[in-house]
Formats: sequence, C-alpha cells, structure tokens
Amino acid sequence: MIRDRYWKLTSEEVEKLNYNIQKVLNWEIKCIREPEENAEFIGVFLYKNGTPFDYNQIKGIAYYHNNIERKEVPEIAKFLKSKVGGEEKERGERGFLEGSKEIYSGKEVGQLAKELESKFKAKASISIEFDDLTKEEKVQSGLPTAKLLPVPGGR
Repeated sequence: MIRDRYWKLTSEEVEKLNYNIQKVLNWEIKCIREPEENAEFIGVFLYKNGTPFDYNQIKGIAYYHNNIERKEVPEIAKFLKSKVGGEEKERGERGFLEGSKEIYSGKEVGQLAKELESKFKAKASISIEFDDLTKEEKVQSGLPTAKLLPVPGGR
C-alpha cells in the first residue's frame, strides 16, 4: 500500500480537485481563528474505515475543538448535523455524528470548508490522505505536487 497525504490545501484548491474518491483514506478540515497564537480552532474529519470511539470504530464525520468557548460547541454540532445528519455523540473535546453522510469528493469537502470558514470566522487548511494513487492519477486529479507530504511507513 502506498499512501500519499496532501496538506495545507485551501478550500478553493480542494473544490477544483477531481480525484478517485474510492482512494481517499481520510480528510481533515482545520479551521483556525486569528490570531493563530491563541490556538483557537475547529477540526472536522472523516476516516473511511471509521473513527475510534471507546473500543469500537464508528462511521461518520467527527469534529474536535481547541480553546473554543463551551457555549459555542453546540453550534458546531448543529451546523454539521444540518449538513450531513447523524447521531450526535461526544467524548471530551471531540464530537461524532455517527451514521452521518460521508463526503469524499473535492467539491463536497471544499464546499464544507468554505461554509465552516464563513460560519465560524476562521481560515481552513485541508489535508487529504490517499491510498495507492498512481502518478497519472495524481496529475489528472490536479493534486499539487508542492503540497505532498510523505507518510512514514506508507510505502
């Protein structure tokens, strides 16, 4: 298995990508508020094979937050649930939407990132990890070579 992770992608870049969604292992949208030194951020992610929850894997979109006021957390869950559905679960600083719609296309992930940026007044940085992309698929999909981050043990 060869794994490739593309990181620090913008919502605009991701919206334009046209990759094989069957090869996506996971993606993450990290929305960071200014000033960055305050470390206020919201992350939304999806693991194709499920996210660890207690001793099980659950399917669906999940999120986390850091230095976000507690009263704002329900708004994050409400917003995401309105977009992808799912049953809300929470563990510490992480929330889960079990059984939510799973999105993988660049258009869908990029659009969700734009909506998160607008709703929560933050700048999104996106990473997407793929399994077994060929050189030709990388070129055809529009994935930027400069944003390829090697995955240790991924070869």
